[in-house]
Amino acid sequence: MRRHSKKNVVLAVLLIIGGLYFISHSNFLIAGPSRPQEPIPNELTWQTERLVSKESWVEQGDYLPLNVSYQLLAGAPSTQQSLKRNYNDAPERVSFRSKQNLDYSFLTHYSASLGRYYLQLEDDVSSAKNFLSTIRRRVEEQEAKKTTWAMLEFSALGYIGKLYKSAHLPLLARFLFLFYQEMPCDWLMTRFRELMTQKETILFKPSLFQHMGTFSSFQGTYNKLKDKDFEEGLYTNPLAEVYSDMSTYKKQFPKLAWEPGEGFFWGRSPEKGNHLTVVFAEPTVVTGVYVETGSGGKDLLESAQVELGHDVITTEKEEKSCKEFQSAGTLENGKFEMQDMDKRYGSASSCLRIQVTAAQKDWVIIKKIRISTKLSTPSRQA
Repeated sequence: MRRHSKKNVVLAVLLIIGGLYFISHSNFLIAGPSRPQEPIPNELTWQTERLVSKESWVEQGDYLPLNVSYQLLAGAPSTQQSLKRNYNDAPERVSFRSKQNLDYSFLTHYSASLGRYYLQLEDDVSSAKNFLSTIRRRVEEQEAKKTTWAMLEFSALGYIGKLYKSAHLPLLARFLFLFYQEMPCDWLMTRFRELMTQKETILFKPSLFQHMGTFSSFQGTYNKLKDKDFEEGLYTNPLAEVYSDMSTYKKQFPKLAWEPGEGFFWGRSPEKGNHLTVVFAEPTVVTGVYVETGSGGKDLLESAQVELGHDVITTEKEEKSCKEFQSAGTLENGKFEMQDMDKRYGSASSCLRIQVTAAQKDWVIIKKIRISTKLSTPSRQA
């Protein structure tokens, strides 16, 4: 890339970890580490899946295979007089988002041969503490389904936390360049996903990345954009079904306490023996549990214990539960938190139950049920 050292192009900060690499976009080029020399697993299979041959990547004169000059990518004014003003956007806005699409086009083109997967980030985001392990696990789960996918989303915001297969990047680069003046990049990437026959959004929660900036790169306008499903902590709830015999208020269903976001379970006055039970899709080694009840000091669950269960059964009500439970502890002031639970309960658990130990007149809000788990070592690089 000798030519790039003389050009002021696009910031591409590359961090290669286990075959997964991360891209942070801004205004200049910083060349990341080159592709490792040692062969990666299944390289021949991976190469045969490439949709564009290696030979099409070579530079040709002052132009890239995208048929765009370095001068244009570096921000030099184009000889073309009027960008299309779709959606009645101001000319300044159209120019900004069109240049941004060209930046992304060059960035994905440059990055396509660096790893097996590509994760799009921005330079003003914070990440969850377990983001890499979570992404690896989600990719393995998705690949195991043997279904078509083009983009996995680890944030609901814009162009943050979007994961692509590197084999698709040449097509994405050309797609962005072809339609660069039509619409913003996050709209284009949705169209690209649909064209690649992934009909539905695959968005994982909780979000792994949070937007931290308060001013837009477009004219410095104020922009306090936040992802409401972002959770910074160590908790990663697995797939599960949630049941409760407490009377539910309207649509504040039990599963809302388990799912990320602002939802919660709201039940009428609980009786002794009432429960909320989470049944994991697969047996899980639980390392930590966090339970939070109440809101603003009201509707606390006053007397209850947290239990782990084994051996899934079907009840008379055709609901799932576990055959036996072990107590992990009791709620204090409406909360429960415990770490290093695997040292005490070494085997995998199939259920988590909150059991009411005394009746109360007040209604109850179960705001959050979060667990951390022991992740197995990935069988291949993500």
